Amino acid sequence: MSLHFREKHQAFIESHIFRRSGERKGKLERGHQHAEALFLEQVWFPLQGHFEHLHPEYEVIDWRGRSYFGDFAYLPGDVKFIWEIKGFGPHVQDMDRKRYCEELNREIFLQALGFRVVSFAYDDVAHRPELCITLLRMLLSRYQSVPSPVSRAILAEKEVIRLLHQLARPLRPKDVEAHFAINHRTAVRLLQSLCAKGWLHPISRTVGGKIVQYELARGVMEYLD
Repeated sequence: MSLHFREKHQAFIESHIFRRSGERKGKLERGHQHAEALFLEQVWFPLQGHFEHLHPEYEVIDWRGRSYFGDFAYLPGDVKFIWEIKGFGPHVQDMDRKRYCEELNREIFLQALGFRVVSFAYDDVAHRPELCITLLRMLLSRYQSVPSPVSRAILAEKEVIRLLHQLARPLRPKDVEAHFAINHRTAVRLLQSLCAKGWLHPISRTVGGKIVQYELARGVMEYLD
């Protein structure tokens, strides 16, 4: 492990630990171990040279309301990825039928939320990192070079719905502000537009009072197709 990578890696992990609390912080401290660090050292950093838009031990609430932590989420813009590093033992040899079904269902659910789930074999990361780099470069080039035919407004609306489902609670304007890095007025306009279309339902603390949150309307998941 080079000194340059070690310093960058340490700063990267410490910055995420500093911004987290509770179980999200504990999961990062416990979960980011040898396999995850090796992926960064031998695959990700040689390819990208930085850790921008990368989130270790990324939490998503699944359809049962349980927390799932992906090894890494890569969130560079409109496209979202989950990177998983899987060892042969825990993910194949030691897996029973129930856990196998749960893993496949979780991957489908993440795809429904807009994530591209990509798994790397630990053996390839450890012994054939050049292959991982080549395949990862090919994958990323598809999304970096091909323009989307969908308008930015539609993509933004879909992303708001996915964000609400991902948070598993009503949305506040400041959630949208932080997610899109936009101002309060723009965030409120986006939420009001979705209300007008019937995708969101506004929530106020009192009858006829100020709108403080927005919840998902019925049947909206069809909008993500």
